[in-house]
Amino acid sequence: MDGQAHAARTMWNLLHAWWRMMPREKRTLANADAAIRQARKDIDFLAVLPAQAAQSVLKAYFQAWKNCWEGRANAPNFKGRIRTVMSVDVPQGRDLHITRVHRRWGMANIPKVGRVRFRWTKCLPVGKRASAENRITGARLVKDALGWHVAFRVQTLETEPKPHRGAEVGIDFGITVPIALSDGEAYEHGEWLTDREKSKLLHLERRAARRKAHRKPGERASRRLHHTYDQIRGLRAKAKRRALDWQHQTTTAIARTYGTVVVEALAIANMVKSAKGTIDEPGKNVAQKAGLNRAISGEAWGRTVTMLRYKTAWHGGTLHRVPAPDTSRRCSACGVVTPGSRESQAVFVCKNPDCGWSGNSDHNAARNVLDLYRRGLALIPAAGRAVVRRGKRVKPATAR
Repeated sequence: MDGQAHAARTMWNLLHAWWRMMPREKRTLANADAAIRQARKDIDFLAVLPAQAAQSVLKAYFQAWKNCWEGRANAPNFKGRIRTVMSVDVPQGRDLHITRVHRRWGMANIPKVGRVRFRWTKCLPVGKRASAENRITGARLVKDALGWHVAFRVQTLETEPKPHRGAEVGIDFGITVPIALSDGEAYEHGEWLTDREKSKLLHLERRAARRKAHRKPGERASRRLHHTYDQIRGLRAKAKRRALDWQHQTTTAIARTYGTVVVEALAIANMVKSAKGTIDEPGKNVAQKAGLNRAISGEAWGRTVTMLRYKTAWHGGTLHRVPAPDTSRRCSACGVVTPGSRESQAVFVCKNPDCGWSGNSDHNAARNVLDLYRRGLALIPAAGRAVVRRGKRVKPATAR
């Protein structure tokens, strides 16, 4: 599987090099298909990749350019060996021959690998459950620090969900309280790693630092150092998996309960900028800001909004975004923004002499978010986004 993943990455890089060399009028799907067929004959290790998986790489590359032209993504680029996720596509479901061994495990056929056992975690349409409208159309094999995983593509016919009759709710994202709702509910979580796992992670990081310090400039890393790095990546991947599980369960519960969900339109990329500044104007509290940036990135607010977007649609609800400024400093009772009202991270006391309301700051911000939606200040979703190329910001192309 590792050989197939590296061959798929190499095939992508060869396609990108071919694209840059060819004139514009010769950049067609037929010419690219002929080029990769010739490359599979000339380069021996590319034959490790099944022909259908190579065709899937070709389709993905052309789709990446289409997404770029329509303003949905940046232009495709070369894939590096270290930072690229190792993955292989099995584009046709009939080649998998999935069978269920027992309640926990199943077997699937991977081209040029053989029968592979996988953990059965979802109800799959195999055997008598499969039909023309409900069937497996393919799979994608992905490798992370915990090993290889398989994700099956399932084509199914689902009825259009009925409009959700649930209540409206505003959501405020935070660090101390990750998700606070306008009705007083809150969703919190603990540490993603246990105390024993955190101490082990600290021990491994110190060991890696010691082994790295003994390396000479330009010397390759030892196997022991690579093994330590693999252990560190495994613990961090375990923490990420637990965070994803919590996010899925939380967003599913919100989408099932509420019909209209309102969130802030946060500019997260601007919120996690470094405070180092420049040599002429150095920043202040750089270490504290770096810790805050790590905490914000660890909560993954953008991923939570993405989950809410499609899960509310599944359940017949809607998701709306409102402007974020002053939602945490505005009083939800009188609507006045007064300096010093947020006395601490958890307490909000309105300084308006005619109000004086006090309460939880997170729930106050969530009520402000819902109030902005009710006042008709929801943002209209953009059709496309700007694309950054070579350090410049350009408008999305309308057609090519």
